[in-house]
Amino acid sequence: MIQKSFCKKIIYIFILVFAVMPTSFGCSKPTESTEVSAQKALENPVPAPTPYNSESFIEESSLTCDGEDPIAAASEYTPGKNYDSKLSVPTYLTNIDDTWFIVDCYHNRVIYSDSLETPLNEWNIMTSDATRPHTIASDGKVYMIDDTDNNRILIFEKVDGKFIHTQSFYDIGIRPHYTVYDEATDTFYVWSSMTGELFCFRTDSSTGRVYLTDKRKIDSLDGIYIRSFSVIDGDIYLVSGVSEEGAEATILQCDLATFEVKQIYAVPDELAGMVQITKIQDFYYISVSTDKTGNQDVATIVRTKSLNDLAAGEYEDIYSKYFIGGGTPYYISSVGDTYFLTEHRLKDHSVWSFKVEDNEIADVQPIF
Repeated sequence: MIQKSFCKKIIYIFILVFAVMPTSFGCSKPTESTEVSAQKALENPVPAPTPYNSESFIEESSLTCDGEDPIAAASEYTPGKNYDSKLSVPTYLTNIDDTWFIVDCYHNRVIYSDSLETPLNEWNIMTSDATRPHTIASDGKVYMIDDTDNNRILIFEKVDGKFIHTQSFYDIGIRPHYTVYDEATDTFYVWSSMTGELFCFRTDSSTGRVYLTDKRKIDSLDGIYIRSFSVIDGDIYLVSGVSEEGAEATILQCDLATFEVKQIYAVPDELAGMVQITKIQDFYYISVSTDKTGNQDVATIVRTKSLNDLAAGEYEDIYSKYFIGGGTPYYISSVGDTYFLTEHRLKDHSVWSFKVEDNEIADVQPIF
């Protein structure tokens, strides 16, 4: 490990030195900002997370496959074809290792394909054992799906091109609703949508087994329906939705490592039922399911450069401007330079793609 780390540092320094070579070496002269960035990178390199080796954990996963080896299980398994030509409340679309995945929430399944052009009834079923799943994430070794209505986490491994359910975690709060793998911390973060709890999972670097390594909670969010979170610039942002007690909706900016609340942003009543916040270039994009009264007819997407401006109503409503409008926009994901929006309540329009160029939304296309 020491030799590999040393080699990586040498290669990294070589790349930076090459980047700032003068024009006499045949390279264009770097801008001042490039030189400053290179110098900062040398002075403050971002340390890579230590590979996890399961020395300490809260809980280890339950193993599945009926005690079989995953390779043996894969040899006896043939993936089934998706038998629906339309989606039913899709919540998430992503691409992992050149494979496309759609979480088809109300069909209780996750489906996959090598191409977005493939008709939906020709996609393969990754799993239909989840009830109202919402998201999927991967660290390159395992694939994690939140099994929302079973309060469970399902873990898969890809064996001989087939996805095999190898591990599970039970009693993950109430309705785990959003799962993210954060490369900077080598951690899966799973949000329990009704208890204010964030569950942290890591994969053992040698065995591939997943462990629950930490559980964090904000007591004030217990009982408030929160559909998602986003990791932005090292902090975690939570969008609080409508609560039965009538608490004011807010956006919380918390320290990812400690879960300490750093800042609270007020939100107007018309945006109270937020779904997700995501940062795209200079804007924060917020999808909204309902207002404070629970009315879905006002569902929309807004964006703002400063979260402090929301309470004063200083934001841009972009939903009906760039999309059809009239539906309920849900999660926004990204693959390369393309963004994908899932939504429901609109007939024949449940997934969109779009791009953002110099903060301008462009190339909006209906996908499914």
